[in-house]
This record gives sequence, structure tokens and C-alpha cells, in this order.
Amino acid sequence: MPEWLKDIDTSTILAYLTPAIGALVLLFVGWIVAKWVGFLAARAMRKARVEETLCRFVGKVLKSAIIIFVCFSCLSLFGIEITAFAAVLAATGFAIGMAFQGSLGNIAAGIMLLIFRPFKVGDSVSVAGNKGKVYEIDIFVTTLDTPDNRRLIIPNGSIFGSTIENVSYHKTRRVTVEVGTDYAADLDETRQVLLDAANSIENTLADPGASVVLSELGGSSIEWSVRVWVNAENFWSVKDALTRAIKISLDEAKIDIPYPQMNVHLNNPSEVSA
Repeated sequence: MPEWLKDIDTSTILAYLTPAIGALVLLFVGWIVAKWVGFLAARAMRKARVEETLCRFVGKVLKSAIIIFVCFSCLSLFGIEITAFAAVLAATGFAIGMAFQGSLGNIAAGIMLLIFRPFKVGDSVSVAGNKGKVYEIDIFVTTLDTPDNRRLIIPNGSIFGSTIENVSYHKTRRVTVEVGTDYAADLDETRQVLLDAANSIENTLADPGASVVLSELGGSSIEWSVRVWVNAENFWSVKDALTRAIKISLDEAKIDIPYPQMNVHLNNPSEVSA
């Protein structure tokens, strides 16, 4: 046996080799367990019909948490006290949390959006002062496509902290066209003309039916509100057709749509002419 081998303390080798082998085995088993726990948690959430993005996020968080726990357990095999590491990790986490406070707020808001689901992909919404169709809901941001084909990426914190209007939530919508008519026009005749125009439009619903409401006596005209109900997908085409039908019907009935006007009365016209 070589002389240098005689100088090696076998007990010292075993003291380090045994924990090292145990740590490797623990890391391997822990990685497999973490992977399976994350997978099973995500699958269970999918069966509960939770949003896919949230399923993946929860699965990754659980996997990462188990791996971190396993790493601390490996340190303990070598006799290293993990209390100090836990304190350092907590302080580091606090510092990171303060530095990324806005990002963490977006994550929390994203999770709330995915849990409560005020809207889903494909819905037309108005959020944070922007309107568009939802393209993607992520943990940090929500992506919208506007009607003129612009893409908007909005932080979830801005969305969850403001009013959310989901235009696509209901299957039916009411189309309303406001129009003003001349004061000289007969009220009953005007109402009937507007009602006939509304009933002439295709793709409107019979229940509830069309209605015409005398809404206001304006400064220059009598204001009417013409209303019909439609399936949501027909909203814009019916609104265009209804506006056109109202204009044509009023023209055919010789009922004017007056311009805003102001009557000026002079007490002494001679002084003005002078």
C-alpha cells in the first residue's frame, strides 16, 4: 500500500462521504417528488376548471418550494445549522419584495383575476381606460387587441384596482340610437315613424321588442331614444342599420332633425343698425 494512503484518515472520509451520498440521494428523490407534486396539483386544478395559467403557476410554486426545502435538508446532513440561512433568506426575501413591490402586486392581481374570472380570453372588455378583446391573461399582465388592431399589454394591478366592464358577458345587448326632432312635429306621429323604423330592422329580438322613449325637451329639439334588443354578435351591424333607417324614415315623413340654434331678441334694433 502506498505511503500516502496510510496517512489518510478513513473515518474522516466516511464522515464526509456518507452525508454527501445521502445529500445526492435526497436531492434526486426530492426533485422527483417536487416534479410529481407540481404535476398532480396542476392536474387537480385543471379538473376543477381553474384557469390554465394559474394551474401552471401553482404547480411551479409548489415544485420550487419542495426543492428549496430539500436543499436545506441536505445542508443539515453536514451538520450545518439552517437557522442562520433561514434568517438570511427571510431578509433577502423581504428586500426583494420591497424592490419588486409593484411586480408582486401584479402577481397578486393576476391570481385574483384568474380565480374570480371577471373576463376570459376572447371577451370584449373595457379595463383601465382601454377597450379591446382579451388575447391573453398572464400572471403579470393582460394582453388586449383593440378594434383597430393595436396590442395593449396592461399590468394586472391596474386592471384589478379599477372598474372592469365585460361587454361580452351577456348574450344579448340593447342597441340605442338618440335622435332629435323638430318641435313642430306631431309627437304621436313621430313616435310611430320611429317605431316603424325600429321594427323594420333585421336580426332584432321580438322579446323584448323595440321601444321609443321621449327622453328630453332639448333647447333646439325634442329628444327621442330608439331602442332594440339584439344578440351580442349583431350589435354593430344593427346599430348601423337602425341609424340609417331612422334618418330615412324621418325624411320620408317630412320630420326635420334640427340643428342647434339660438334665438336672439333685440330690444332696440335701431341702435344696432346705427
